[in-house]
Amino acid sequence: MKDLSAGRLLLVHAHPDDESINNGATMALYAGAGARVTLVTCTLGEEGEVIPADLAHLAADREDRLGAHRIGELAAAMKELGVTDHRFLGGPGRFRDSGMMGVEQNRREGAFWNTPVDEAAPYLVEIIRSVRPQVLVTYDPDGGYGHPDHIQTHRVAMRAAELAAERAFRRDLGSVHSIDKIYWNRVPRPVAEEGFARLRAAGGTDFPGIASIDDIPGVVDDSRITAEIDGTDYAERKLAAMRAHATQIAVDGPFFALSNDLAQPVFATEYYELAQGKPGGPDGEREQDLFAGVAA
Repeated sequence: MKDLSAGRLLLVHAHPDDESINNGATMALYAGAGARVTLVTCTLGEEGEVIPADLAHLAADREDRLGAHRIGELAAAMKELGVTDHRFLGGPGRFRDSGMMGVEQNRREGAFWNTPVDEAAPYLVEIIRSVRPQVLVTYDPDGGYGHPDHIQTHRVAMRAAELAAERAFRRDLGSVHSIDKIYWNRVPRPVAEEGFARLRAAGGTDFPGIASIDDIPGVVDDSRITAEIDGTDYAERKLAAMRAHATQIAVDGPFFALSNDLAQPVFATEYYELAQGKPGGPDGEREQDLFAGVAA
């Protein structure tokens, strides 16, 4: 991989733990190669279900202290990945976790889903104009699997990228900046199928059941994938980061489960679809570097 000391990668996620599951290997690889990796998390994940019984008291329907706890989990995960620049959109707690689609928390005042996009986006514009990333990674328009905060994260990230490049929006948020490439998180269906075949062949895990491919966010046909990042050398760091999110993730070897206790594979190679910008690889071939074709 080329010298990335001038590389600037921005990832925008909905809740703590999303980044480690989706992009942990990518983040560790680029941080290790000298690129500036910035993570923006849009909520504290206050509505998450708590896995460890001894931490159940933190949940939203009890003490409602899960968000503060997850700030610490995220910091620990970023230490495992070597990422030193991680921020919450608008500051910790500015926007609240909205819960799953259709629940009353969606309509709560301050919920991320209940916030106008153009109210939230300026906070990200400020970061974009300060960090000046060449590459941005976020979710597809469905948020990968339809979670309201993931959908809203997509909308805010795409809108902020647009606004950051507009001179009319300049105000006091710093100089205009256009992002070269925007990627959406993806998993090719054949890779997901192989992962579950590997899981079944393992002969069991600590988890009582196995998830389905439909439980994996961002699964698409192979033809939609435009970039793949081989993070095999960083798989252990990704697993360590996932373990740091102990309230949300249980890890068993190369497999993990969320609060549903259904096992699914961990992917060391991570996949992307180029949503904006020019591909940097040969025609018809997947990029092996998100910065391919980006000037230093």
